[in-house]
Amino acid sequence: MEVGLIDWNAPWLLPWRCVGEAAARSIAAGQSQAAALNQVASLLPDFPVRFVRQSELPEAVAYEQHIFDTGCVPTREGLHDFFNGLAWLQFPLIKKRLNQLHVAQIAQTGIQPVRGPARDGLTLFDENAAVLQAPDELWDALAAKDWQSLFGTLRPLWQEASLLLFGHALLEKLVQPRKGITAHVYRASVARQTAAELDAWLSQDLSAEKLATKPFAHLPVLGVPNWWQANEDPQFYADNGVFRLPRS
Repeated sequence: MEVGLIDWNAPWLLPWRCVGEAAARSIAAGQSQAAALNQVASLLPDFPVRFVRQSELPEAVAYEQHIFDTGCVPTREGLHDFFNGLAWLQFPLIKKRLNQLHVAQIAQTGIQPVRGPARDGLTLFDENAAVLQAPDELWDALAAKDWQSLFGTLRPLWQEASLLLFGHALLEKLVQPRKGITAHVYRASVARQTAAELDAWLSQDLSAEKLATKPFAHLPVLGVPNWWQANEDPQFYADNGVFRLPRS
C-alpha cells in the first residue's frame, strides 16, 4: 500500500497527521480512498464536498467544473489524490476558493491546451505551494536566494517562522525525500495562526490576478532547519545545483 510508505513523524507532515493518519489506516485496511476520506470528513462540521471514485467524472466535463457543479471530488487511488483529499479536509475554504477561481477562469477562456497565467498560478499554488509566515529579514533573504544568510546568519530566526507545505504534489514527492524537492513559497503577511485561521485568511487573500503574477519564492524544502539532519552541516547548502544563485 502506498500510504504505508508515509512517515507521519516527518516534520513537514506533522500538521497533516491528525486527519491523514486515520485515513491512511482505513485505506491500509482495505477501504477505497474516497470512502476513507469521507469517513474523516463526516466528523467535520459543514464540510463542503464529498469524495467519489474517479469513474464518476463524466468524460466531457472538466475536473474543477465537476467539483463546482456537484460538490463531488473525483478521487483516484494513490498518493497524489490522497494528499489532495487531505488538503480538502484540513483547508476546505482554501480549496473551495481555488476551485471557484479555476471555474471562473474556465468560463472566461475555456479549456485551452496551454493554461494562461492565472490558471498556471492557481495550479502552482494547488500542487506545489508552501505558506510561510516569517520575519521580514528571513523572507527577503529567501526571495533574494541569499542562502548563506537564510540558513546561516539568520538561522535562529527560523524559530520565529512557521512554514506549512500545502501543495498535494509537493507532499507526494516528499514521501520519498530528496534534496532537490523545491516548494513555491507564498508569504502569509500575518502573525502565526491556527490552521482554521490560516484557512479563513488565505481563502480571502487568494485571487486570480495575484496568482497570475507568480508571487512565489523558491525553497528547497530539506534546507529548512530541523527538518533534515544533513542540513546541520553548512556544506549541505554549497550544492549550487539545488541552492541556485539568483539570475543576473
